[in-house]
Amino acid sequence: MNLTSANLQALFKAYNTNFQQGFSSLGEQGALYEQFCTIVPSTTAVEVYPFLKSLPRMREWLGDRVIHSLEGGEFSLKNRKFELTEGVPRDNIDDDTYGLWSPVFQEFGRSSREHPNELAVEVLEANPECYDGQPLFDTDHPVLDAKGEEVSVSNDMGGSGDAWYVMDTTRVIKPVVFQRRRDYNFRAITDLNDTQVFMTDKFLFGVDARVNAGAGLWQLAVRSRQPFTAENYKIARQALQKMKGDYGRPLALRHSQTMVPTSMEGAARKVLQNTLAEGGETNEWANTSTLVLNPWLASA
Repeated sequence: MNLTSANLQALFKAYNTNFQQGFSSLGEQGALYEQFCTIVPSTTAVEVYPFLKSLPRMREWLGDRVIHSLEGGEFSLKNRKFELTEGVPRDNIDDDTYGLWSPVFQEFGRSSREHPNELAVEVLEANPECYDGQPLFDTDHPVLDAKGEEVSVSNDMGGSGDAWYVMDTTRVIKPVVFQRRRDYNFRAITDLNDTQVFMTDKFLFGVDARVNAGAGLWQLAVRSRQPFTAENYKIARQALQKMKGDYGRPLALRHSQTMVPTSMEGAARKVLQNTLAEGGETNEWANTSTLVLNPWLASA
């Protein structure tokens, strides 16, 4: 290939097409994180989230309005930069062997599409501090009871095995936040006079983004490291559905999703999808929540 500006631009377009093909190849699996993350467009280096202590609900208007934001706790999340770069030797383009790199840039697209899934699970497993000053999954979340006295509430069922999660993902606000300052963008340096190209004799192609993920509302997810059995499923499910906000206000949480690592697929399908239990009686937990297999979760 003659290394003209037009030919190099055409090469970039071809590689960008490969990138887009890889990006779209995952289908719905690429958007796995969207099921349990609140997606937030970011406009600055650090976003501050005035999360409420409880999910808001309508009340009868007696007297002045109750301004819920006065009860909130603030949580900030700093954007992080990520990149993935490959250098294509000038000789490969000279010799018309540039097509060998097409699968590489398809994989760049696939990796970019997967990255939010990876970051979202990183939050679940790192168990960072959330807006109330406690870890996202903890046995000691402070909540005010009906008398206005502080009590401890747990969304962690304990155990020592692989973690699985029961969640209410029907709300606009979700257990994890994914913020996007600059979306995943495929770019290139294809100018023969560029210093980098001159020094390395390689044209650079890569993708970069500014994004991050962090803790959302802890009330919307319960973690268990216990074996996945019908009894442990019941315990985790009830812990989620019984959650209350401050002053004993019902949250009316709905257990919509159960997320498990691949190591628990068989056990989870037995509890959630078999119509009959092991003894032949009706399985009361069949189809009570959507089973989500997340390959990014730690799996023994």
